Amino acid sequence: MQRIPCPERDDWQATAEAAGFDFHTMDGERYWDERAYYAFTLDEIERRIEGPTGEVHGMCLELVKRAIADENILRRLKIPPACWPIIRESWQRGDATLYGRFDFSFDGKGPAKLLEYNADTPTSLFEAAVFQWTWLEQAIERQIIPKRADQFNSIHDRLIARWKAIAPSGHLHLAGSYENPEDATTLNYLEDTAHQAGLATTALDIESIGLNHGKFVDLDDQPIDLAFKLYPWEWMLRDAFGAKVQSAPTRWIEPPWKIVLSNKGILPLLWEMFPNHPNLLPAYFEDDAKAAQLGTSYVRKPIYSREGANIELVSAGTPLEQQPGPYGSEGFIRQAFAPLPNFSGQYPVIGSWIIGETPCGLSIREDENPITGNTSRFIPHAIL
Repeated sequence: MQRIPCPERDDWQATAEAAGFDFHTMDGERYWDERAYYAFTLDEIERRIEGPTGEVHGMCLELVKRAIADENILRRLKIPPACWPIIRESWQRGDATLYGRFDFSFDGKGPAKLLEYNADTPTSLFEAAVFQWTWLEQAIERQIIPKRADQFNSIHDRLIARWKAIAPSGHLHLAGSYENPEDATTLNYLEDTAHQAGLATTALDIESIGLNHGKFVDLDDQPIDLAFKLYPWEWMLRDAFGAKVQSAPTRWIEPPWKIVLSNKGILPLLWEMFPNHPNLLPAYFEDDAKAAQLGTSYVRKPIYSREGANIELVSAGTPLEQQPGPYGSEGFIRQAFAPLPNFSGQYPVIGSWIIGETPCGLSIREDENPITGNTSRFIPHAIL
């Protein structure tokens, strides 16, 4: 694994805007940054990222299976009891999952270490699937990177195939906050892949979903049979119509059983289930006496948190870095402090994508700050 400085394409902004990638720059700062790329060997990708991603995915499914059978696990995850039947029925129906992203710390030397799992509403999908592939093709063509370069990236084709498996025909509604440029780009891209899979689609704001005779409906009063929602389950179930999720016939993607996995509490639970696994970090609930085993250096994470909010790095009992945010009322976990690798003053996090059951691509976010946040830059990658 290397971080290799390189020239940027002189027309990359115009290329981004033509592709609908409108948030390539935010508040005057680059979000997309191709002045360098991360290079991997094929062995690093296949054996040390792709393989562990599939293995950790299997471990997560085992955790859901156990949680369905043991309400104490749901209780430890601070999931409200009213949600338990919804989760159980979704799992027992075999409701399909579309995608997820595992975030790893990886330096090319030791094993990749799971930092968290974005199981419910991961973004940066368009950048990973489409725009960094465009960069690869054009960078090869313009002799910016070696001609033999490749990329770990079959996300686009896997998404189309996955939509065909989930819904061979029919109508898909896509709901979220279209006023948010990042969310809108993700939703628009997923709508495009659904079209390519043969589905008819309707896009609508999450607040525009209505209820009519026990069914969720769109603005034309048409029933919503299958819905992709880029909206967290923990928010959705607190909303006015959340109580109707169990009785309404709508099939949701991501499915309700993903509530179990969209929670930092899975980190200590996985460590309990698979102690000393090479791709896991020691982790404990903060109110567990065993948390003292981590000593005075650890990462403190809210059970529910997004975009790095309210995460705190503690070293020798002293907070080093902390991201502000609104989370933490449900409690915290503590995870062993595994510093991100430092490449030329930048701290990268590896995002490893899984579509259905298949690991299929990478996204890399880097920052001068060791906590990856909403403004961390997206850096392309290549296999050399």
